[in-house]
Amino acid sequence: MALRGDWLPALAAFEAAARHQNFAHAAAELHLTASAVSHHVRKLEERLGVPLFRRHARGVQLTPEGRRLADAAGTALTDIEGTLRGLRSDADDRDRVRISTLHSLLHAWLMPRLPAFAEAFPEIRLEFDTGIALARFDAGGPDLAIRHGPGHWPGLAAYHVMDDALVPLAPPSLAAGVETPADIARLPLVSDLARQGWPDWFRAAGVPGARLDFRHSFSDSTDAMEASALGLGAALGREKILAPWVDGGRLQRLPGPYVPARWQYHIVHPAHRRLRPPAQRFVDWLLATTLDERTAEHAAGHA
Repeated sequence: MALRGDWLPALAAFEAAARHQNFAHAAAELHLTASAVSHHVRKLEERLGVPLFRRHARGVQLTPEGRRLADAAGTALTDIEGTLRGLRSDADDRDRVRISTLHSLLHAWLMPRLPAFAEAFPEIRLEFDTGIALARFDAGGPDLAIRHGPGHWPGLAAYHVMDDALVPLAPPSLAAGVETPADIARLPLVSDLARQGWPDWFRAAGVPGARLDFRHSFSDSTDAMEASALGLGAALGREKILAPWVDGGRLQRLPGPYVPARWQYHIVHPAHRRLRPPAQRFVDWLLATTLDERTAEHAAGHA
């Protein structure tokens, strides 16, 4: 017997009624009326020529034939549902971009700009990983990473995103009375694990060999900035991640030079593997965004 397409609604209604042993509960699941479910089941019984349910005052009960069909229909519909879920998942993965990056960059620089990306590319889903370990680009790993480093890594293609600079900061309570870099050397200091830190900045500021009071150290730059904002000491911030604290007035810039960072931000991905279209769109957007911002800053500097 060929299974025609108009059997499928009746089979779906029957399978739900068989699971619930109740037409009303099946109807609620399928967003139908109980009479519609009953109609589907009776049509199925007429076509098959066998009763599928015994009807009684307390409800319905499957017949032996109904049990056989319920088992087969349940298995088939479960398989179909699993396949459909897998197809939806595949479609989601096609539009999903997995990105590994620094928590500090994501929190303080990239996050405020993501609404613009979401508006331009509403179909693309971004998935971020901010673990401290370098991304492994193996099966199931990220499509790309944004790294803070020298710009060359074995086996990876790298695209320069933006430069950075080191800037001394403190909360207003500590910044009062600080007029020179030598004054900063007398403050309690907060640091992170960056290879370029306070000693490098004081040498550039003309205060070499100062006895520095390192009070607290953090593995993540955002934690160091937050500790400084809470009054634990002056922090040496990276220019690109200052905005959440400086714009809100919790930290302010201290006297002294902006010292160019030895490392810059780069997008990287395996050199042997071309980026998928959604990942390439994210890269193009990010590079265009930083170019526009550099152009605006240059124009403002010459205004």
